[in-house]
This record gives sequence, structure tokens and C-alpha cells, in this order.
Amino acid sequence: MNAIKAVLESWQQSVVDEDLEKIMSHYSENVVSFDAVKVLHIVGKANYAEHWKYCMQLCGGGIIFEIHQLNIQSSGELAFCHYLSRCGSVQDFGNENVGWMRATVCLRQEKNEWKIVHEHFSSPFDPESGKAIFDAQP
Repeated sequence: MNAIKAVLESWQQSVVDEDLEKIMSHYSENVVSFDAVKVLHIVGKANYAEHWKYCMQLCGGGIIFEIHQLNIQSSGELAFCHYLSRCGSVQDFGNENVGWMRATVCLRQEKNEWKIVHEHFSSPFDPESGKAIFDAQP
């Protein structure tokens, strides 16, 4: 479990540092992502790298990405993790534009390294208005 947590911590720091190459080093070549931003799903590391570039452009003042209430379950070559994420960006004049998201991450050992093979980020939504709820609190 320590190795899995270390991968997630390294990945998280890569996101905050906006280091695309290091972010992508944590993913399997055939990663599948159900991201909360813009598209329904993304298949493949190259496609996900393009999506990450787009997302980082949205966060011009710096990325805020925190992992809270991390739960890791693993057996053999597979691991399943879920957590709450406080994420967003720093806007002009240092103001934060953040919200809480839900995340599920699945990892698999590939050549003795844990790689992310699936991610799912989501936000609760109001079914009456159809709008995402970004100010929900844990």
C-alpha cells in the first residue's frame, strides 16, 4: 500500500507542478479516463496528454490539487483507490477558484511499477437545474 500511496503522491505533486511529462509517466499506455472536464471519456495515454494540456491552460494562475480521505484497497497486481479532491486554480489577485470532486483511481502493476489504468472524476449535480455543484463540502 505504501508504494501505491507514493505513486499517487508523486502524481499529485506533478499536477501541482504542472509537469506534463511527469504527470503522464504515472499512466498506463491504454489508460481510460472519465474526466469531469468537457469530454465523456478519453482512451489512451496520448489522448489523455492532450486533455491534460487543455486542463492546465484553464488554470493560468496555478493549479490547486489536494487529495483527502484517501482509501486504498489492493490485491495482487491491482489496486483500487477513492478519495475526495479539492481542486481548481489560483486566479488573478491570488483568489482561489476551487471545488470538491469525487475520484476513483485503479492501478495495475506493469513491469514492477504501479501505473494508473483508469480514473474517474465527478462532481455532484442538481438534477433540477442540470448544473454541477462545486461548493459541496465533505
